[in-house]
Amino acid sequence: MFVEILNKIKEYNRIIIHRHIRPDGDCMGSQMGLKYLLKNTFPEKEIYAVGDELPEYLSELGEVDNIPDDYYNDALVIVVDTSVDKRICDDRWMTGKCIIKIDHHDDSPEFGNMSYVDEKSPACSSIIVRMIKAWGTEVKMCKKAAYALYFGIVTDTGRFRYRGLTSEVLNNAGYLLDLGIDVDSLYNKLYIDDVATLKLQGFVLNNFKTTPNGVAYIHFTKKIIKKFGVTKDEAANLVNSISTIKGHPVWVAFVDQGYEKPKGLKKGEFDPSKEVRVRLRSRGVEINGVASKYRGGGHLQAAGATIYSKQEMASLLNELDILVEKYKKEHPDAL
Repeated sequence: MFVEILNKIKEYNRIIIHRHIRPDGDCMGSQMGLKYLLKNTFPEKEIYAVGDELPEYLSELGEVDNIPDDYYNDALVIVVDTSVDKRICDDRWMTGKCIIKIDHHDDSPEFGNMSYVDEKSPACSSIIVRMIKAWGTEVKMCKKAAYALYFGIVTDTGRFRYRGLTSEVLNNAGYLLDLGIDVDSLYNKLYIDDVATLKLQGFVLNNFKTTPNGVAYIHFTKKIIKKFGVTKDEAANLVNSISTIKGHPVWVAFVDQGYEKPKGLKKGEFDPSKEVRVRLRSRGVEINGVASKYRGGGHLQAAGATIYSKQEMASLLNELDILVEKYKKEHPDAL
């Protein structure tokens, strides 16, 4: 498959790389890493990476490209780190002449003309490195590509701590390190927090709630986000602050989005002013099935969703609580 993908890349003069909405580190790492690699290998080709606005912590990986609609005429579109087509950022992807999907999510059906999915890989960036190694001397690596891909691997493996880590992933990370990337700078930008974020983390530890069977959760309301002077992304990134509570193998962060209510909202349409994004994480418990019921999805133990009411919040928590109860009965020694 890797040979076929490279041959398709060689065939097109314009390549447009897409990823999922609300990008994370692996999403941007795989997208920008692939862009830098292809641009360094094929300087005569037009290589673009498109998408929505980036969280501040991802901006160092590079800016997204703004391109006109007609650029998709006779273009190759590559979609990375995206499970289902409804989550692809920028609907123009489907107007490309040929579409290739590269992904690693558990709930990842095929779409497009070519598809490579390895749900056992903990990071899409690691799959990109696997491809690069397979391509050998056909491509030319560069430090910018290595930095972006290492960034993606580090973030989606939780700094090499999450389940799914393999010797191949560590070897791929070592391959990137050998290219001379500045690891100290990368870790400093990822893991050094400002005062506001640390104060909010203290609030989380003092105010999180739990369900009867062991789901820990925190709701970042618009009022809380404003009070602590943080961004919505900075609040959402604190989901793992409650990840180590004994007897609570599932933890969740609800984040109010704070959008304005549009005029002329039709009956049955979702009110964006009530949108709450949800980050779900677990130890062992498979939670992506619940996430998929609430306009989301993802990995078995790391997923996202979107809700629009307190009733949906209560329903989601109840479904997770039932999962935890069942999991504890089947795994009595689980922490």
